[in-house]
Amino acid sequence: MGTVTVSFEMTLDGVFDQMEHWFDVDDPELVRHSDELVFGADAVLLGRESYEFFREYWPAQSDDRGFAAHYNALPKHVASTTLTGPLDWNATLIEGDVAETVRGLREQYGSIISHGYGQLAATLMDAGLVDEVHVGIHPFIVGHAEVRLRTPHPVGLRLLDVRRYDSGTIFARYAPG
Repeated sequence: MGTVTVSFEMTLDGVFDQMEHWFDVDDPELVRHSDELVFGADAVLLGRESYEFFREYWPAQSDDRGFAAHYNALPKHVASTTLTGPLDWNATLIEGDVAETVRGLREQYGSIISHGYGQLAATLMDAGLVDEVHVGIHPFIVGHAEVRLRTPHPVGLRLLDVRRYDSGTIFARYAPG
């Protein structure tokens, strides 16, 4: 059975949807970390907001590592109550019960990544479908944004690994339970 990894990056005060000024895309250690996660994935799960944001950005990107080409080629499955299919960018709209669909995707793919922590991640967590949570914590405080990590009930996490980078960013890897 395949695994589902929820991955997101945030500031010390929990902001992850306003990435201006704090997310350093030129940090080679962060690039290596992202490469490990994405090149190891067989499919991507996205909520509507992440899908719309990434769909506008990634198809126009290229790089000498092959990251953009690999990410663009990955099959993407999008959970949304407002989008209608068919979708572009190698994406399929999840119709019906999201948790049931993801259970089927776990049978189909070895490694599935989900970017961001919104309603989709909360749904997956509540259904017991998240195997790991990867959190990049950046040394920056926004100070005025709402913290949006939500779940229908408290979820305990067990620390699996921590990586500290020279930039001050910390990546923590957790498993539910």
